[in-house]
Amino acid sequence: MDTLTAARVLIDVALTQSFTATADRLEMSRPMVTRHVEALEDWLGVRLLQRTTRKVSLTSAGEQSLPQLEQWVEQANALTQQWQQEAGLTGKVRVATSMSFGFAQLIPAVKPFMAAHPGVDVDIEVQDKAVDLIAERIDIAIRIASNPDPSLIGRPIAACDSVLVAAPDYLATHTPIRSPEDLTAHSCLSYKQFDRPIWHLDKGEEHAAVEVQGKLSANEATTLLSAAIQGMGVSMQPVYLAHSAIARGQLEVVLPDWQPKAMDIYALYPSRRNQPPAVRALLDALIAHFADSEWAPVAI
Repeated sequence: MDTLTAARVLIDVALTQSFTATADRLEMSRPMVTRHVEALEDWLGVRLLQRTTRKVSLTSAGEQSLPQLEQWVEQANALTQQWQQEAGLTGKVRVATSMSFGFAQLIPAVKPFMAAHPGVDVDIEVQDKAVDLIAERIDIAIRIASNPDPSLIGRPIAACDSVLVAAPDYLATHTPIRSPEDLTAHSCLSYKQFDRPIWHLDKGEEHAAVEVQGKLSANEATTLLSAAIQGMGVSMQPVYLAHSAIARGQLEVVLPDWQPKAMDIYALYPSRRNQPPAVRALLDALIAHFADSEWAPVAI
């Protein structure tokens, strides 16, 4: 049996603490995962994993051996990457992102990467909730947050500023909005996961927290953007999604001097170790692409 593959399987089991999860992640049968682990243990002449009915954990020998196995696999990956750069990248990269970011920004970023690396498949998982990267076999997750999950490794790829917008027809037929307090008299399109939608706005040192109201809410930004374009109310939108509609005149900025709280857009991944060359290449491509974006890039 391929000892290097067996080492990769053991490293993954140590990460997931589950033979079944590793089987799903590596797209092999559970018995094959077991055989790889047993073959590695036979080769080293020591038991590496402690199996119980509830969990899988490293033995003392496993804990001592894991760093060396990781270093060995990392060196093998580096050698493979060296030759793949000559022959071309291959493999599949699974990316998780929100619907709004996937629709507005991710596809234009991924297109040139896939054209440059025809041997790489990109599988995009669109969900408007945080997913378990290990359980879902996600290589890269694009998330908008002020404080990303500390258990993951994150690289900021862009700033996420937001803006209040409404359709010209809506603004022309409703009372003027000259201060944050005026929003209380308007139909505001909000995210339904918040029981009491409160919009926080800043103007220099001033801060306003306005409890808004409206009859339409949704759990996804592009739906609220469409409602705003249709003249159904005022919406708080990420600039990366709304800027095209603003440029086309479909939406106007409301209270331009008042800024919603800014966040960052992160590319998150479970571990730097044993990261496939295609994943690293896509990460670098995303960072380079969004560094030149027109909507408030941040330094890496």
